[in-house]
Amino acid sequence: MKQISRRQAIALVAGAGAACSKTTFAASSQGLGAIAAKNGFVFGAAAGPVIEKDVAYRELYIAHTQIVTTDIAMKMGTIVPQPGAKRFESADRLLQFCASHRIPMRGHCLIWNDWVPQWIKNMSVPERQAFFDSYIEEVAARYAGKLHSWDVVNEPFWPGHKAPGGYRLGPWYDAFGTGYVRRAFERVAAVDKKTRLVLNEAQSERDDEVGLTVRRGLLRLVDELKDAGVPLHAVGLQGHLQPRYPHDPGRFIEFVHALAERKVDIYITEFDVRDDTFPDDIATRDAMIAETAEKFLTSVLRIPAVKMVIAWELADNYSFYTDAAKKKDPLAQRLPRPLPFDSSMQKKPLWFAMARSFENARKA
Repeated sequence: MKQISRRQAIALVAGAGAACSKTTFAASSQGLGAIAAKNGFVFGAAAGPVIEKDVAYRELYIAHTQIVTTDIAMKMGTIVPQPGAKRFESADRLLQFCASHRIPMRGHCLIWNDWVPQWIKNMSVPERQAFFDSYIEEVAARYAGKLHSWDVVNEPFWPGHKAPGGYRLGPWYDAFGTGYVRRAFERVAAVDKKTRLVLNEAQSERDDEVGLTVRRGLLRLVDELKDAGVPLHAVGLQGHLQPRYPHDPGRFIEFVHALAERKVDIYITEFDVRDDTFPDDIATRDAMIAETAEKFLTSVLRIPAVKMVIAWELADNYSFYTDAAKKKDPLAQRLPRPLPFDSSMQKKPLWFAMARSFENARKA
């Protein structure tokens, strides 16, 4: 993101305030999910175990979401942190919450080369291969028909590992090579015929070598899965917007169109705006966050294949960016503000920017 002058920042804040006031009378009494649905989209958010304790936060999900993604409840590190019985309690409670409010739930994520417990990494390759198959089959079977969709494989690419094709290294790559992706999808499909199967990826918004490598790899992988007849219903683009990196809207939209041509739905699965390069002043920062989000969403939502936007949590104090900032400095005065609600559960300019993006989307 280019640097802005003080005069530009003041104008930006004023413009954002005016835009919010125009939207308030029409939309502020509605939930963001209802606004999205009225315009043909699904809006939701990831939910962590905190919603079991924070009543006000839980109410945000009831009022504003039409789908919920598990944050950590279905990650391998939660389900099998140690050898022995699998721990489904957290996932089951979230599923019960969703069912009681008729909110569909997404599973995140079955297979990822990160967040794998050390005891699994210590297995021999044959042991890991056997565990991979049995784990997928047991977990997928337990929730068969109960989920809207599964992020079957998460983040298969990370160019920083310097592997051929830009793949992310880890215990599953070591055990199967790149074939672990196809194997995971086929295993899930064998035990669950109803749930939509999703390939979820990060960093594609970046218009640098990392982002461009991820885009090339993702398009190639989708082609390989489709050519092999593997059931792949949607591709998740995480949407962690990071203004510290270059972003070319035109080139990104070309990439999203290319994905859509592969006959997959597209979900924005982990939406937020990283604000660490923005000014300290909260009003200015909030305006820049809103502007960044609105420009991105307004363009991407015009592509008919884009069906869904899921925020990664709903309120700033529960963002993983906030967790990281507090761990780095427990006394930090400046905390991230990447989400549509602040720590008091009040709507921010980002909320209104997202509402406008849903309302202004024009699908072919």
